[in-house]
Amino acid sequence: MDPSLFSCNSSNYDCPTFLLTGFPGLEASHHWVSIPINLICIISILGNSTILFLIHMDPSLHEPMFIFLSVLAASDLGICASTFPTMVQLFWLGARELSFDLCAAQMFFIHAFTYVESGVLLAMAFDRFVAIRDPLHYASVLTHSTMAKIGAGILVRAVILNIPGPVLLKRLSFPPVSILSHCYCLHCDLVGLACSDTKINSFFGLVSILLSLGIDSTFIVVSYVLILLTVMGIASPEERFKALNTCVSHLCLVLIFYMPKLGLSIMHRVEKHTYPALAVLMANLHFLVPPFMNPIIYCIRSKQIRQGLLRRFWQKRVETS
Repeated sequence: MDPSLFSCNSSNYDCPTFLLTGFPGLEASHHWVSIPINLICIISILGNSTILFLIHMDPSLHEPMFIFLSVLAASDLGICASTFPTMVQLFWLGARELSFDLCAAQMFFIHAFTYVESGVLLAMAFDRFVAIRDPLHYASVLTHSTMAKIGAGILVRAVILNIPGPVLLKRLSFPPVSILSHCYCLHCDLVGLACSDTKINSFFGLVSILLSLGIDSTFIVVSYVLILLTVMGIASPEERFKALNTCVSHLCLVLIFYMPKLGLSIMHRVEKHTYPALAVLMANLHFLVPPFMNPIIYCIRSKQIRQGLLRRFWQKRVETS
């Protein structure tokens, strides 16, 4: 391919094309490398779909914690639907090209669903705080109306914070062909490939992250500090353990969501160019591990989810026998 196509000196910026990147140095083995990634995607889709179906069908699970879990499962499915197609396109079909419009659309949905997931994790932290701090008024505080307003607020925030991204990218100039760092489109990656001034885009990206992930993570930490203070005031050690045990599942989800993001951020700044394949692996884990692990954690940790699964399983066996 002509090297000038990758240069900002080229005069053709009308229809830029973006090339997806798999695992550098392992191009000949992409089919084999992608097998575990594809299995994770399939299990994630099946697991989160099962959680959604189970909560919808079982009236005993129509509680605030499980309703928030269903929204989390829906956002995980959205992340899978946003990232999985280009992974299949790259690893199995060998097709690397994406148009600007497709790339911008994928970027919007990936970031929007990520912000939704972050907001739901904050809502679940608030749910645990109310359940431990004021259990007698739990049902009156987290009513269905309140949860609907929280869910609508999370969704509206995700949309509002991500709409300017594709719009602002339209004003930038790109080389005719640009090579992405991953097998999907991310805002920071696209901004880094632009030939024109990106100060506005970078400022918007920073503000967007601070108003979503930054605020959410801060308030999650505050919630757990208040939870610990409340638990320390409980006289009985058994009651303390029981109260803290209700937070374990949610705390695992928080760590699984934020730790890969922190690792990816460090990787991009320290070792991205030294170990490019590792940077790509970290990026894939960042988007694949939370949807994969979330339903597994709740199936293992939640007695209500396990009982609901068993009821549906035995009901199915009785119907078929």
